[in-house]
Amino acid sequence: MKRLNNHSFIKTARGMGTVEIVIIIAILVALALTFRSALTGYADSVMNYVFDEGKVIGQL
Repeated sequence: MKRLNNHSFIKTARGMGTVEIVIIIAILVALALTFRSALTGYADSVMNYVFDEGKVIGQL
């Protein structure tokens, strides 16, 4: 088995390509669409807690 030194590893290793980034973005969009109602409900509850009830802003 051939041992790779650091320099040859850096030359052969490549970063993420466009296809991988597109796949990751597609998965994130699919998850966001799947859990859209849960995410909006959570965001609404956080906004109500912070702004409407004055628990956080009122203490500042």
